[in-house]
Amino acid sequence: MHRSTDRWDDATARAALLRLFEAGVRAADPLAVLAPHLPEPPKAGRVVVVGVGKAAAKMALAVEQAWPAVALTGLVVTTHGADLPRPPPGRRIPVRFSSHPVPDAHGAAAAAGILAVVQGLRPADLVLFLVSGGGSSLSTLPAPGLTLDDLIAVNRELLRCGAPIDHMNCIRKHLSAFSGGRLAAAAHPARVVTLAISDVPGDDPAVIASGPTVADPTTFAEARALVAHYRMQLPEAATRHLAAAAEETPKPGDPRLAGTELRMIATPMASLRAMAAEATALGLVPLILGDALEGEARELGRALGGIALSAATHGVPVGRGAVLLSGGETTVTIDGPAGEGGRGTECLLGMALALGGAPRVWALCCDTDGIDGKSDAAGAIAAPDTLVRARALGIDPRAALAGHDSTGLFRRLGDLVVTGPTLTNVNDVRAMLIG
Repeated sequence: MHRSTDRWDDATARAALLRLFEAGVRAADPLAVLAPHLPEPPKAGRVVVVGVGKAAAKMALAVEQAWPAVALTGLVVTTHGADLPRPPPGRRIPVRFSSHPVPDAHGAAAAAGILAVVQGLRPADLVLFLVSGGGSSLSTLPAPGLTLDDLIAVNRELLRCGAPIDHMNCIRKHLSAFSGGRLAAAAHPARVVTLAISDVPGDDPAVIASGPTVADPTTFAEARALVAHYRMQLPEAATRHLAAAAEETPKPGDPRLAGTELRMIATPMASLRAMAAEATALGLVPLILGDALEGEARELGRALGGIALSAATHGVPVGRGAVLLSGGETTVTIDGPAGEGGRGTECLLGMALALGGAPRVWALCCDTDGIDGKSDAAGAIAAPDTLVRARALGIDPRAALAGHDSTGLFRRLGDLVVTGPTLTNVNDVRAMLIG
């Protein structure tokens, strides 16, 4: 790739951005990063491998490859379509599939199955829990007195209201029979080692997939306060359950969680650092703005676009021949009819509008799991001529942003980044190249 700042053109800039994204995804590949974090197998005890999340199938394969001679039992659940391209014959850890972001009966059955396989274990046994983003929806198991339909309705309200992930998971935990430390409690007195791929700001293990093996510091009272704050309309049974507060989640210091351990194997910051190293190799000066940038997607996009514009115009905070990197989960509040949106493309369109066609600035916003919202794309790339090309097709970019049709806009421009499921997830990554 060209090292001279005056030789960046559309083709080389786009290729560079794709290489940065690929480097970030590679840094979170379970086959590359999981094995060094495995504990020693027990000398006299069973090994039960269970897991939830978008990376579950590949994480399970990584365990099988690292421990070829160890007897393994268990169950993991991942999203439909997120199996390995060539599933290994005779896989030792069964894989089931469920729906995301709206839960389904397959996920509830898988969560019940996982609870069943950790029952009746002894202190000599080891439970490996493989957790990654998306696990909350994939393991939605209603608390007693609730139905799956109740939780599907709650989930739709959570997606609609634009709450950040920690607020969403506080509510989910208090309506669940699986999350918020309940899986670890069910596995007691076995040793539980959690291997986690973080997709949340701050890498808080209690937030990743709603923390099934982690003590929950939140309460029923907090969950009720959040429901009121976001003016959520919950099913009557869910409202009654939160009000009754009959069985709190396991809290820090709970003796059932004394034998648990957590090992973080991949994080958003690790992927951003890998992207920065790749940028340096391409002759760019990288600047990581942070791994936990949150907020409404379009507003964050406008703010990031403003920073890139300052860099291109004034050389602050970096000059030309640089790339600005960031990560973190944005939210999209649906406030009316919606088109083909996605939080990554919505953030990117906000950037493009803030840049206003500034020359020699290109940007990428992609989800590392390969799926932005409900689309078939990981995200998209914006170029200096994005707005001009959109208007030439009769598309009003501001109207597309207001109508949550950002993915539709980039699809018509041919600028979507389509990878298919990557079988990992460290949340969204963004790169703005100042040519």
